Parts: sequence; structure tokens; C-alpha cells
Amino acid sequence: MTLSPVRLRILIVSLFTVSFLGALDHTIVSTSLSTIAGKLGALEEMSWVVVAYTLAATVTLPLLGKLADSLGPRRVFLASLALFVVASFACGFATDITMLIVARVAQGLSSAGLQLMSQTIVATVTTPRERPRILSVIGTAFPVAILVGPVIGGVITDTLGWQWVFWINVPFGVVALVLAAFAVPHVEGQQRGRFDYAGGVTFTLALVALVLAVTWIAKPGWAGISVALFVAAVALLVMFFLIESRVADPFVPLHHFRNRTVAAGIALSAIIGIGLFSVVSYMPTFIQMAYRTSATVSGLIPIATVFGMLVASLATGWLSSRTGLYRPFAIAGTSVAAVGFATMSVLPVGLPLWVPMIVMAGVGVGTGAFMSLITAVVQGAVPRSATGAVTATTNLVRQVGATLGAATIGAVIAAGVAAGLPAQLDHSTLTPDLVRGLPTALQGDVAAVYASTLAPVFAALALVYAAGIVAAVLLPAARLSDGRGETLAEVPSEPAPQTA
Repeated sequence: MTLSPVRLRILIVSLFTVSFLGALDHTIVSTSLSTIAGKLGALEEMSWVVVAYTLAATVTLPLLGKLADSLGPRRVFLASLALFVVASFACGFATDITMLIVARVAQGLSSAGLQLMSQTIVATVTTPRERPRILSVIGTAFPVAILVGPVIGGVITDTLGWQWVFWINVPFGVVALVLAAFAVPHVEGQQRGRFDYAGGVTFTLALVALVLAVTWIAKPGWAGISVALFVAAVALLVMFFLIESRVADPFVPLHHFRNRTVAAGIALSAIIGIGLFSVVSYMPTFIQMAYRTSATVSGLIPIATVFGMLVASLATGWLSSRTGLYRPFAIAGTSVAAVGFATMSVLPVGLPLWVPMIVMAGVGVGTGAFMSLITAVVQGAVPRSATGAVTATTNLVRQVGATLGAATIGAVIAAGVAAGLPAQLDHSTLTPDLVRGLPTALQGDVAAVYASTLAPVFAALALVYAAGIVAAVLLPAARLSDGRGETLAEVPSEPAPQTA
């Protein structure tokens, strides 16, 4: 489907706006979380404001992908956008934590639909060659939200009140809805067989159990429940794979993994989640403790990382659309990121802060080099009838990888710091402010403990990206098609798999 240049620009503005609003909800709420919990008298349930959103956004991805392929992405996108506006309105009017959590579930579900449909719609209105450039522009919403979200959240909470953290979405969402109603083209869905209810229910329950298990594993006294949930998740996933091998139209199209491009691309998406997204939230604490900086200064590290990601994503998106090449960017990106994390693992304590800033900026550049690009590549390797499902799978593995990676890294840090701290310090009450008030010798001991604890974590993440190099090498040496075809050009040995 060909759009006029004006309509395409309006579409890009609309998709970027809603992607930014969805991404902003991941970061803007964190700043006001303690204020919200205090106003609603629910400090103990505070984490559910985030967990409910993340859980809903994760487990509904496969369902949304199937709906996009069946009903058409326009319908799913407009419904998600309308629900997002209503849910944001409801969040601000919540009078207790239960109302807020229910509204956050709806907000998370709709946010997942916005992010996923933005990518799917691009695939329906562009050629494979055009997609990297447009996806990289829309994809900048996430790093920009990381950069400005906490600041916007703090300013709004301090000046307008915590309700406006949610209500700010309403006017922008309404404008985006009006633009989208005009700009998003109608694309007919594909007639499909009987819906795979057994696979859908089993997979959703498995993801719920898995996400809750990794969320609760670090909570005191919840280890037993987490282990039980892990066991349940594994059992449900086994059942899911058995079900999917027997149905004609599976909930998650596992047969696409026989396509080397899809398999390698989804592996690279998982590596982004495990390798970078999992550790970003721990970097400020590490910098504050190991480099003895303030909270404000420690924020320079994630800013450098995200800025590197942003620049590289835009650059490779433009270059890929110009040349049709994608494999070299994936190989170079995974290599640069692997070297960056390997360097972080051996940096001695006491170096100037600009050193880890440059290194982590390099990690961001490496990740950004293929982060948006890989979505376009995977979309181009399957028939249009499977675009929504394969895009959902790509996003899903990234999100699950980030969740599992973050839980693992958090557990390693907690155990390593608790075991290594001097006896006179209690790890459960240790804060950066407290450390800065300690004698110089003890400050050095704490810095050394954090450095020695994170060193193997960085080394492990370097190995994760090294595995990404292998996945990138396995991508076919093809070019993105500059026609309206649905597959990659010049890949005779990798035909698009047939739908069941």
C-alpha cells in the first residue's frame, strides 16, 4: 500500500507520538512512585503499580500480534490508543491502590498495543528497504523517554500533582488519535482458522507465572513462592509447545523459526533485552557506590548509553535504507557492545567518571546499531499475513529477556554485596548518602565490593553479546528489497515459510 508523502509524514508523527507516550509510562511514573504510594496510603503495594503495567504489557503481546494479523493493524491500533487515553484518565482519578492497579493493567495492555502496532503498521505501508529508516525514527521514542521521563515526572509531581503524571497522556493521546484516524490506512486482516485458545491460555499463564517469579525472587520470604511459580511456568511452557505442535494455526508461529533470518533476528532481540536493558537500571547505583558520586552525576552514565543508542539507531536506519544492507551493522554492533562490556569488567576503581561514560556510550552505540533494524529484517522474512505475530514475538523475547536478566543481576548484586561488605555495615540499610559519610577507608572498601561484584556481571554480558555476534553472522548476506515484496531480496536458499 502506497501513501502520499504528506500522509506518510502525518502517520510517522502519529506513530512517534503514541510510541513516546507508551515508552514514557515506563519511566515517568518511577519518579512519582513514592508520592503516589504515600497519597494512597499503600507503601507496601507500591511495586504493583509498576508490576501490573509491565505484566500486562508483556503477556498480551502474542495476542495483540494475532489480532493484528486477523483484524488488521488499524483496528487494533485505534482500539489500543482509545483504551490508553481512557486508562490514563482513570489512573489519575484512582482513590485507592486497587483502582490504580486495575487502571495500570489496562494502561499496560494498551501501551503494548501501541508499541507493537506502530511497528506492524510501518511494515504494511513501506517497502522492506524503507522500513529501517522509519522504524529508527519511531524507535527513538524509547531512548528519548528514558532521558526525559524521570525529569518530566519529577517536575509534574512537584508542581501539578501526581495525577497529572497520568493525565498528561490524555491531550496528546486525543491529538494522536485524530491524526491516526486519518493517516493509518485500512489493511484487511487475513482469514484464519479456529483460534488457538488452548495455546493462548497456556502461554499467557506461563508468562504470568514467569514474570511474577522473577519479580518476587528478591523479596524477603518469597523465595518459595517464586520457585513454585518457576516450576509452574516450565510445566506450562512444555504443555504449550506440545499444543502448538498439533494445531493448524498456532498462537505463536513456531514454524517461522525454521527460517534462519527469523531465528537469528529474534535471538538478537533477546540479546538486547538480556545484554543491555537488564543492567541499565543498576548502573546509577553502581556508579554512586564504586565511583562515589551523587545521584545526579551517576545519571550521566545511562544518559551516555542511551544517547549512543539513539545516534547509532538513526544512523544505521538511514544507511540500511540507502544500501539495503543490514548484516554488517548487526555484526559490528554486537562486536562493539561485547568489547564495551568486557572493558567495563576490567576497569579499576578510581578512574575519572568520563571513562565508564565513554565505554557505556560505546555499548549504547553497539546496541543501537541493530536495535530497530532487526525488526525490519524479521518482518521482511515472513509473509505479510504473519507480520503482526512475528513482530510480537520479537518484542516479547526482548521484554522477557530484560525481565529475567534484571532479576538475575539484581540477585547477584544483592548476594555479592551482602557477602563482601565489612562486618560493621548492614547491606540492607546501605545508601549512597550513608557511604559518602563513612571514613575514606571504608568508602574504598564499599567501592571495591561493588566493583568486584559487578565485574563478573559485565563479563557475562560481554559473553551474551559475543553470542550475538554468532547470531549476526548467521543472518543471510542479503539486501532488503526495494520493491513491495514481502521477503528479503537475493535469498534463494531461505524462502519464506508457508503458513500452517
